[in-house]
Amino acid sequence: MAELRFPDPSSVAPGFFDPRTGARYPLDVPRWCSDDRTPLLVTPGRGIGHDDIERGTRSLWRYRAALPVSIPHPITLGEGCTPLVERPWGDRRAAFKLDWLNPTGSFKDRGTSVMLSFLRQLGIDAVLEDSSGNGGSSVAGYGAAGGLRVKILAPASTSPAKIAQVRAYGAAVQLVDGPREASQTEAIRQSDRTFYASHNWHPFFLEGTKTLAYEIWEDLGFVAPDNVVVPVGAGSSLLGCHLGFKELVAAGQIARLPRLFAAQPLACSPVDASFRAGVDTPVDRPVRPTIAEGTAIARPLRLAEMIAALRESGGGTVAIPEEAIVAALRRLAAMGLFVEPTSATAAAALDALADVIAPGETTVVVLTGSGLKAATTVADLLR
Repeated sequence: MAELRFPDPSSVAPGFFDPRTGARYPLDVPRWCSDDRTPLLVTPGRGIGHDDIERGTRSLWRYRAALPVSIPHPITLGEGCTPLVERPWGDRRAAFKLDWLNPTGSFKDRGTSVMLSFLRQLGIDAVLEDSSGNGGSSVAGYGAAGGLRVKILAPASTSPAKIAQVRAYGAAVQLVDGPREASQTEAIRQSDRTFYASHNWHPFFLEGTKTLAYEIWEDLGFVAPDNVVVPVGAGSSLLGCHLGFKELVAAGQIARLPRLFAAQPLACSPVDASFRAGVDTPVDRPVRPTIAEGTAIARPLRLAEMIAALRESGGGTVAIPEEAIVAALRRLAAMGLFVEPTSATAAAALDALADVIAPGETTVVVLTGSGLKAATTVADLLR
C-alpha cells in the first residue's frame, strides 16, 4: 500500500497538495493537476460547528465557512438541502438521501457549484469537461448560470437524454468513440486551449461534495450515522463524505467517522477488486457493460485515496450483479423513489451488507441521480 501524505491543517495555510509526493501549490493560481500530472487535494480543513452554519441560506452555501477560501459571489441554483427520508428495506430501515433532487438532477451539482464558483473568481471564463452524463449536465448548467462558456466531451454511448440536457444549456458537445476513459484522454489533450474543469480531477469539486457529510450530520440532528453507502465510479461522493466527516471529527462535532461503503456494479468494480486484494493499485478484473453507466469507470483516478478512505472509516466495498441492481431499482420505484440504475446499486448493497450492518444502526444510502436521466432505460428494465 502506498503511503499518502496529508498535511496537518493546524500548521499550514490552505493550498493544493499532492498526496503522493507532498508537493504543495498556492490556491490563487488556476491549476487542475500537479506538475507531474497527478491529481491534487486541498489542505484538510479544521471543520465547523453548529454556530458556523448560515441558517438563513437554503443551499449548500450554508456551510461556506468550511471552504478553504472565501467565495462571496457563488454560482448557485439552490443546490444541496436535499431530503433525507427513512424507508423500510427488508427487515430494517434505511435513510435515503435524495441527492438526485439537485437542480440538474444529480449530486454532482454540489461539486460543480463550488468548483466553478472558485474558478470564476480566479478569472476563468471558459471550461472543458469530460463526462458520461451527469457531470457534463451539471457543468453545462452551472456554466450557463455563471456566464461561462462550456464544452463537454462524452462517450458516444451516453444516454441521449443526458446529452440533450447538456445541449439545452448551450454547451458545445463532442461525442468520443470508445470507453469512458477515451473522453478523458481527449479532454486532457485539449486542455492546453481551454481550462480543464474536471469533476474527476479538480480538487475543489471535492470541496463541494464534502457538504454532503455536513448536511447528513445536520439532517440527523447533528449526529453522525453509523454507516453511509454510496454508489462509486470516480469516487467524488465517497471522498467528499470522507473529507466532510473527517473535518467534523477534527472540529469535535462527532466522535468518529461513520463506516463508508462503496457500491459498484460487479460488471465494472475496480474499487471492490483492489479493496478485497488489500492493495490500492488496479487489479486485473474483467470489465463488462453495465446498466449503471454512471459508475462504469475501469481505472478510477483516485483509487488510492478511495481505498484509504474506506479503510480509515472501517467500511468496505460491495460488487452488485446486474439483476440485483434491477431488483433494487424496482423496489425503489415501488416506494416512490425514481432513480437511475447507478443509484439503485447503493440500495442493492443494503442486502449484500446484511451481515455487516446491524438492524438497529443508522444507515444512510445516497441516491445520486434522477431516473429521468435514463427514463427509457429504466422503463425497459422495469417492463
